[in-house]
Amino acid sequence: MTTPTTSYADSSLRPSPLYDLSQITNSLYISNGVAANSKLTLDTNNITTVINVTLEVSNIIFEDIQYVQVPISDSPTSPLYEYFDPIADHIHLVEMKQGRTLMHCAAGVSRSATLCLAYLMKYHSMTLLEAHTWTKACRPIIRPNNGFWEQLIHYEFKLFNKNTVHMINSPAGVIPDLYQEVSVTMPM
Repeated sequence: MTTPTTSYADSSLRPSPLYDLSQITNSLYISNGVAANSKLTLDTNNITTVINVTLEVSNIIFEDIQYVQVPISDSPTSPLYEYFDPIADHIHLVEMKQGRTLMHCAAGVSRSATLCLAYLMKYHSMTLLEAHTWTKACRPIIRPNNGFWEQLIHYEFKLFNKNTVHMINSPAGVIPDLYQEVSVTMPM
């Protein structure tokens, strides 16, 4: 596992109480749609590329920022998998050019988090479990939908020929096994 060089212990990197913007690596951030449209936020964090992973949020276009659109709804049947490699490659290319990427969906919980996990697996050699643990520490509100989890599990197997997360039956329905402890304590 290659741990991103971001130090979560550094208080300046802790997520804000509103989770507007969360730093995942030195060059990758996740946010909601509102934060992605703040010129002050983009400038303060030296963002050079914005990846919009929504159908419903329109970006305010700023001249000095590159924009990439991933037109996907937050539905378990949405084919986000087809964007895993191209978006991970794009984030990596921005990083190699000393740029910074802000990836967002509507809330910064499911779609952008899913693409972040795929990027961490591909370019930081993290397992899916490690990528989720890291990203959740940086942005505690992440929670990809079950369809995206299934796509991530498939992607992890493609990359590493093994899986560290599995879908299981629970009292709350089919969930990733890393949510098993949470589902046991959920009121029915």
